[in-house]
Amino acid sequence: MTLSADLLAKYAARPVPRYTSYPTAVQFHEGIDAWDYAGALSRLPEGEAVSLYAHVPFCDTMCWFCGCHTKLTRRYAPVAEYLQRLKREVDMLADLTGQRPAGHMHWGGGSPTILAPADILDLARHIYGRFPRQPGSEFAIEIDPRGLARETIQAMAEAGVNRVSIGVQDIDTRVQKAVNRLQSLDETAQVIGWLREAGIAAVNIDLIYGLPHQTVESVAATARAMAALGPSRLAVFGYAHVPWMKKHMRLIDEASLPDGPARWAQAQAIADTLLAAGYEAVGLDHFAKPDDSLVQAMRAGRLRRNFQGYTVDASETLLGLGASSIGALPDLYVQNVVPLDRYAAAIDAGRLAVTRGVRLSALDRLRRAVIERLMCDLRVDVAEIARQFGMAPQVLLPSQDTLQGLAEDGIVQLNGWAVSVPDAYRPLVRLAAAAFDAHAIPVATPRHAKAV
Repeated sequence: MTLSADLLAKYAARPVPRYTSYPTAVQFHEGIDAWDYAGALSRLPEGEAVSLYAHVPFCDTMCWFCGCHTKLTRRYAPVAEYLQRLKREVDMLADLTGQRPAGHMHWGGGSPTILAPADILDLARHIYGRFPRQPGSEFAIEIDPRGLARETIQAMAEAGVNRVSIGVQDIDTRVQKAVNRLQSLDETAQVIGWLREAGIAAVNIDLIYGLPHQTVESVAATARAMAALGPSRLAVFGYAHVPWMKKHMRLIDEASLPDGPARWAQAQAIADTLLAAGYEAVGLDHFAKPDDSLVQAMRAGRLRRNFQGYTVDASETLLGLGASSIGALPDLYVQNVVPLDRYAAAIDAGRLAVTRGVRLSALDRLRRAVIERLMCDLRVDVAEIARQFGMAPQVLLPSQDTLQGLAEDGIVQLNGWAVSVPDAYRPLVRLAAAAFDAHAIPVATPRHAKAV
């Protein structure tokens, strides 16, 4: 659907969170520390499964569009030292939580595939040695296919990896040069072939629109090429240009970045291409094959959203491992310190590296549940969710003014306390979610990504 020029001008550049959590990381503060985290961990129900996220903050080249916490290195020694501390953090968390099963596990970065094959095996075995793996659970890892050795893929398979996410972004050479990420289509296809030969059939591909020199035609060509490789899922993100936060983004020529209407057209072109190829739209920005577990969870109303995006992971507790990683408990978010030297100092002293976070009130948890359902289902019955929390929907009454304005523009539909976003306006679902965000009323922060 074409968004009118007036609505594009009104909403396209509006900064709104991606809502992988609520409250979002912008609300994290230093009033939460390792003692708060340890106390919350000790109160977890005995034997309840947890999920784990391990952050590997190293890359051998810097992609200029990257918004992640990572460090450039050509030496392996810092990586090896970091892994030893990561394992000590695993031990500290296991000691605090007791022996409990691990559900979903995800390794991100940075580039986790910078790890030597032997270290991939060693780290996975160490984690699962302290948090025994639940049968049939997912172990996902983000990979950079550039220069990826077949031995690394074999180690991943032996470690139990059963899903991978491959960063592709765009196949146009001009775009790749503009963001310092040269990656041939043949290289990507070869790595996918090796993964399947190793028994890792669940392949996700990440694409980005809004990059320098992209056009509707070029992003559609990328989407067609990726669909032809047959991945299980594709995630399509809008590039967030935040050079005041990530200094390497200053290397991108801002004059070559598409404007709001162009970004909208690119997002629609990718969506149309993937839908025509047989994928189904999932939430804000994911597409998956009809038989994929993400689609099945969406149809059953069980789709979830966390810091890794859309997921079928039902765990209420996510343990973050490594520098900058975020952990989530039912009423608490925590984040480890970002600088590697400070992370090392904490672990070497036998302390958890948490230095910030936020505690959730009962009202926060209600808002989180409402926002998650909107982000996952594009609709929510606020009164029903409020009833589950023992509250009246009127506690969210300030949201109604914002929702009414969106309804007047057709972006949401209101039926009492039932809120829905028409499929044609799916890319704007974050605007509807922001109506329930106490911190986004009346204005969002420029630190968030653009709505389109």
